[in-house]
Order: sequence, then C-alpha cells, then structure tokens
Amino acid sequence: MDRIYLDDAGSAPVGQEVRDAVAATPWANPSSPHREGRAARAAMDAARDRAARALGAQPQDLAFCASGTQAVNLALLGAGRRLAPGRSLVTWTHEHQSVLGAARQLQLEGVRVHLLGPDRLGRADPEAMPADAGLVSLGMANNEVGSLQPVSETAERAHRLGALFHLDACQGPRWLRPPLEICDLASFSGTKSGAGGGGLLFAAPAVRLDPLWFGGPQEFGRVAGREDPATAAAMSAALELCARDRELHSADAAGLVCRLGQALVRAGGVLTGAPERLPNHASACFADGLGEDLVLALDLAGIAASSGSACASGSLDPSHVLLAMGYSLREAGASLRLSVGWDTRVDEVDRAIEIMEVALRHGRG
Repeated sequence: MDRIYLDDAGSAPVGQEVRDAVAATPWANPSSPHREGRAARAAMDAARDRAARALGAQPQDLAFCASGTQAVNLALLGAGRRLAPGRSLVTWTHEHQSVLGAARQLQLEGVRVHLLGPDRLGRADPEAMPADAGLVSLGMANNEVGSLQPVSETAERAHRLGALFHLDACQGPRWLRPPLEICDLASFSGTKSGAGGGGLLFAAPAVRLDPLWFGGPQEFGRVAGREDPATAAAMSAALELCARDRELHSADAAGLVCRLGQALVRAGGVLTGAPERLPNHASACFADGLGEDLVLALDLAGIAASSGSACASGSLDPSHVLLAMGYSLREAGASLRLSVGWDTRVDEVDRAIEIMEVALRHGRG
C-alpha cells in the first residue's frame, strides 16, 4: 500500500507550483556580467520581490540563505556579536538546536547569554526576560510539540528593554502569518515551508549584522558566496503558497490532528504541548519507553513519523524540548510527533491509527 507521510513538520512536501518555478529558473551565476548571468540576476530579483510580497516586507530587507539554520545563525551571531557591552542574548531552553547552538557560540565568544525555561506546556514567559536583554530570540511555534509562543508579548517586552527581537519562523508559516511588523529579525526554512531547501532572513532596515563568512558582497553583504536562483525561486514560490493557502488547510488539519491525538491517548500516550498549537501537530510521550522503537515500527509498516526534531536525526539522546518542559528522562526519550500536511487525507489518518495501535500492542509484547 502507499506510504502515509505524517512528518510535515520535519519536511513539507514540495508542490508542483514550486517545482515549476525551479524548472523555469536560469542556472547561471547571478554575479556574472554576460547575458546568462543577467538573466539569473533578474530571476533572483524576481524571487526576492515575490517573497517580499508574500511576507509583507521590502525586498531589500530579505537575504536568501542556504537553510533555516543558516538564517538563524546569521541573525543571532550577526546581531549578537554587535551587542553593546553589558547587553545579553536571551532565549529559551526549548528552542530549536540552531538557536541554542548559536547561543552557545556567542557564550564562548564572551557574550552574556540567558537561557530561560518554558512552562510545562512548552511556552515561554516574556516576563522572565532580564533587564540586560539586548537580543531576544523566540520561535513562532515549538518545532517538537507545536505550542504557539507569546510572540507579540515577547516582542513588546524586548522593545521596552531596548532589545532587538528575533523570531524563529522556520516552523509555522504554512499555518500562521509571521508578524514581521513587530520583528527586527526573522528566520525562515525552505524545508519547512515546502521549498525543499534553502532559507531566508528578514532584517529590518535599522538592523546591522556581521556576516558569518567573507568573500563577496552577495545578499547585501550578508551572505557571501554564489547565489542560487533556483533555491531562491523555490523559497519565494513556497512562501507565496503559504500566504495564499494556509487558511484553506488549517481547519482540515486540526480535525485530522484531533483524531490522531485521541488515538495517541488511547494507546497510552500523554499528549505534550499547549492547547494553542499549530493545527497540524499531535505529539505524545510514552512512560514505557516506546518512542524510538515506535517510530521504526511505524516506518516498517508504511508510516513516516518522527520522535522529535529532524535536525537531531541519528541521535539517541532524549528530547531536549521535553526535558526543558519538565518531563522525565525516560519520557523525553520516548516521544512521538505526528504532523499532517496540506494533502493528508482522512483515510490515511484512519489507516495510520489502525497501524499505530497494532504497532503499540506488539511493542509492549
């Protein structure tokens, strides 16, 4: 039988409109002066304009990156290395590893870093932000449990403290509009948005960034190296689809996820995350330690699922998100994330539930 894909949060499928945009894009180097290069430059400019319209931004405020991780690192390292003495980076321990990794690097370079803990539902507390904040980073939604974060409240408090606010919008644009009007910086992932790869950084006009590496003036001096028109075209087409179609799919996704959540509870799972969550996320942990084994069993049975962030694939470590939320080591090592997409069907979910219940029975002997 056809496989059932329930890992949209790990990588969203690439639609035909995105594929068509890539196929129509010139392959040459946009920095070359010849006709082919000029055609590639025009394609880059068109992609930037298209992405700007989709996000409600100005084209010059957008820089195409190789991935969402690169966009996050450019935001945090680029702005964090310019912090005034005595000012700190503030983020939360349940954030994505790209955020936490950049925070650790800044700490090694002598920047003061505050890592704050979330509540049991995986939500940040803006009021816990210290007064010395100079740069604040928060996800639009948690990538493992789907909990929506208090973005507006956090941005408001950051600005009251005189800090820049960075929104990690890698997870969420397919379902919610990223509020760039309250952000100084925002990072996007092509993988999560349906582009198949690439990334994008929004930086408000007043924000100055140090580049991550050197060697060229590309992307307004922010991302040195050859620009890729095909990736830019895919990213912009995917963001345009997100803006156009997200409301159309959200209600259907929420109904499917409700069924999956009920099945996880019947199977002995404890649902994780907040009620206010991305509409396509269902996640749970299992006290009897089945998580990783269940993912493998589901894969063999024809279902693509996840036990957490795809960026931690190959790692047997427990979920740092669940540990930050206060779950035990055993619970954090036995999690399951099911995320539906725009094209997930009711019959696929029903079949997945049947397969999952069988797999859980076998897993418990």
